[in-house]
Amino acid sequence: MALTPRALWLVLLGIVPVVLRPAASTVWLWLLLCAVVVMVDVLLAPRPRSLQLERELPTSVRLGDSARTSVLVTNPGTRVVRGVLRDAWPPSAGAGSTRHTLRLPGGERARLTTVLTPTRRGDRVADRVTLRLRGPIGVAARQASVELPGTLRVLHEFPSRRHIPSRLAVLRQLDGRAAMRTRGQGTEFDSLRDYVEGDDVRSIDWRATARRRDLVVRTWQPEQHRRIVIVLDTSRTSAGRIDDAPRLDSGMDAALFLTAIAGHARDRVHVIAGDREVRAHVSGHDRVGVLHDAISELAPVDARLVEADWRLLASEVARVGTQRALVVLITPLESSALEEGLLPVLPALAARHRVVVASVADPAVDRMRRGRDSATDVYAAAAAERTVALRERTAGAFRSLGVEVLDEVPSRLPLALVDHYLALKRQGLL
Repeated sequence: MALTPRALWLVLLGIVPVVLRPAASTVWLWLLLCAVVVMVDVLLAPRPRSLQLERELPTSVRLGDSARTSVLVTNPGTRVVRGVLRDAWPPSAGAGSTRHTLRLPGGERARLTTVLTPTRRGDRVADRVTLRLRGPIGVAARQASVELPGTLRVLHEFPSRRHIPSRLAVLRQLDGRAAMRTRGQGTEFDSLRDYVEGDDVRSIDWRATARRRDLVVRTWQPEQHRRIVIVLDTSRTSAGRIDDAPRLDSGMDAALFLTAIAGHARDRVHVIAGDREVRAHVSGHDRVGVLHDAISELAPVDARLVEADWRLLASEVARVGTQRALVVLITPLESSALEEGLLPVLPALAARHRVVVASVADPAVDRMRRGRDSATDVYAAAAAERTVALRERTAGAFRSLGVEVLDEVPSRLPLALVDHYLALKRQGLL
C-alpha cells in the first residue's frame, strides 16, 4: 500500500470539523473516517501483478552513445489503470527519466521508453519494475515490484578506430595493391602474369611458360595468415587510473586497434585477457567477426586486485599453436610485478615467438619530473625520476631477451603498436 498527496489533503481537511466542533472525539472520528477511505481505495485499486509486462532492449551500445529501452504494459482487464511505473536501472546505466505516468484503458497496451546513456562499460543489468496503481478516489494505491530482467552490454568506446582508414592505406600499399609486388623475405606466391621487359628472370614460372608457350612470371605479396596473439593483463596493475580512465581501458583500445588492422591483413588473431584465470579468449578468421567478438567479450572484463599468473597466460599462448607468432603482451611496466611474474617465463616465450611488451605510460609522471617550484614539487619530481628509472630497468631486462618494448601514453600506444606491426610486415619478420 502507498499513500498519495491526496491522503495528506484529506487529513488536513479535518481542520474544518475540528474548528466547528473543537473536541478530541472529532479528531478521532475524522482520522477513523480517513482510515476507512484509504482502506476502501486500496481495496478498489487494481492489482499491479495483473498487468502483463514485457521488456524491449538492444543487446549492446557503445560507451558514450545512447540506447532506448522500452517496457510494454498490457492491461488484460476492463478497468482503466492509473498510476506510475518506475523502471529501475543502476546509476552507471545513465537512465534519464525512470518514472512514467501510466493511464491504460482495459484491453490496451502502452510503451514506456527510458533513454540510457551509460557512463561505464560492461553489463548494465535492470532488476525490477515497480508499479504503483491508484484507487478510484486517488488517496491510496497498491504498489508491487515485478522482476523484469534485462541486460545491456556497454561496449568499449574504442577511440582509436578513427585511425583505421590511415593504417589500412599503409596496409594496402604493403599488400601490393598500390605498389609492385616483388619477391623477398616475408613474401608468398600470389598470382601469374605475362612477362614484361624488366621483370626479374628468376621469377619466371617455367611450367606455366611451357603450357602457354609464352613467358609467364610469378608475382608475390606479403605473407598472410600469420598468427597474432594479444595477451591483455587484467591484474591489479591494470586497475590504476590514467587521465580519469582505467589503465585497462587504454590497453583494450590498443588491443582492439591491432585486432582490426591484423584482421584486414588476413592474419589469424587471438585475444586473451586474464590474470589468475583466463577471463576471455577470442579467436577467428573472419576479420569482422573477430573484431566484433573481441569488443563484445572484453566489454564486461574489469581489472581484479590480484597478481597476474604469467605461467598460466604463457601456457594459454602455447595452447594456441606451435607456429611462430607475434605475441603482444599488454601490461604495465611495473617492475615489482613483472620482474617476479613475467620475467621468469619470458625467455621460453621469446625463444618460440616474436614478443612485444606494450605498456601504458602515465603522462602525469612526466609532468611531475618537470616540477621544481616548491619543496613538495622537488620531492614529487624525485619520486617520478625513480619510477621512470625502475621502468627503464625493467624495459632493459626485456630488451636483453630480444623483446621489443613500447611504453607510450594512452593516446599514442595504439598507433605505436600498429605501426610496429606494420613495420614487421614490411620487413618480412612475421
